Amino acid sequence: MRKNNDFGLLILRITIGLLMLLHGISKFSGGLEFISGMLVEKGLPAFFAYGVIIGEVLAPILIVVGFRTRIAALIYAFNCLVAVLMAHSQDIFKISDHGGWELELLGLYFFTALALFFTGGGKFALSKNNNWD
Repeated sequence: MRKNNDFGLLILRITIGLLMLLHGISKFSGGLEFISGMLVEKGLPAFFAYGVIIGEVLAPILIVVGFRTRIAALIYAFNCLVAVLMAHSQDIFKISDHGGWELELLGLYFFTALALFFTGGGKFALSKNNNWD
C-alpha cells in the first residue's frame, strides 16, 4: 500500500481541530466567567480569558482549513499548556483510575499540535507556500 502523508495530515488536522473547537464553542454557551475567575484568583487580568477564543476557536478553525497551520498549531499548543497550568497542574504526575495519564487528552492535543507545528498542514491545505504553513 502506498503512503499518503498529506492525506494523513488532513485527517490529523480535521480531528484535532474539530475536537478542540467543541471546547471553544462550549465557552460561548457557558461564558468565560469561569476562566476569568481562575485568572483573577491567580492575579492575572480577567480579559486574558478572551485568549481562549483564540486558542480554542480561531486556531482550530485555521488548523482544519489548513491556513497558517504551523502558527495556528503553536497557538493551540500554548493554549493547552495554559490549560494545564491554570486548571490541571495538580494532575501532571497523576495516573487515572483506569491506568492512563490523568491529562492524556490534553497531552494528545498538545503533542499533536506540536507535530503539526513541525510538519505543517500538507498538500491538502488552504495555504501551503508560506513558512507558517
